[in-house]
Amino acid sequence: MNKAEILIIDDEPQIRKLLQINLESNDYKVLQAATAKEGLIMAASHPPDLILLDIGLPDKSGHELLVELKEWYNKPIIMLSVQDYEADIVSALDSGATDYLTKPFRTGELLARIRSALRRSQNVNNVSIITSGDLEIDLTARLVRKNGEILKLTSTEYNLLALFAKNEDKVLTHQFILKEIWGTGFQTETQYLRVFVGTLRKKIEESPNHPQHIITESGVGYRFQ
Repeated sequence: MNKAEILIIDDEPQIRKLLQINLESNDYKVLQAATAKEGLIMAASHPPDLILLDIGLPDKSGHELLVELKEWYNKPIIMLSVQDYEADIVSALDSGATDYLTKPFRTGELLARIRSALRRSQNVNNVSIITSGDLEIDLTARLVRKNGEILKLTSTEYNLLALFAKNEDKVLTHQFILKEIWGTGFQTETQYLRVFVGTLRKKIEESPNHPQHIITESGVGYRFQ
């Protein structure tokens, strides 16, 4: 068995069964819960490595359960929903979800998101140097190199890039980024953020108009890859 244990919290038996088959065939250990209460008890008694959390639960919304879990659970939570409303996605990500997938989703995409989330969770406290293609970000020395050459970044540009890099493959909402970099008073200044992302892209991207590192998630935020 894979060392990773995944808890599925979903009220649809057929979805849980399908997920179980696909995950176990990829060597994950699977636990299941059909309600928010059951899922919370299972997560608390034996914290899994990752949680797949459906938004539409019978006794409590997945959004509410997410908020409760994030009070103490610090491992990845991937939200699942039949809805693809932008407000739902933003709300889940702002509340601490690692990722968000809309049903029906492709098995390959789900497995890729799971691998990415687990890898990031395992490495987040141990990594001092992050590499992404031609970029090298030294978190200890606060230096960024592109093709071996040190880039001249402002303090804000570095802090922004470091935040992206430490959350590789995770969608960060505009509000989350603004709060983390500039504080709560700037959470509505999305244009302000676009300007800084634009200047950062000019320094780190080969083609700023076709970025390979900082990817725009339309209407939601950005993803670093």
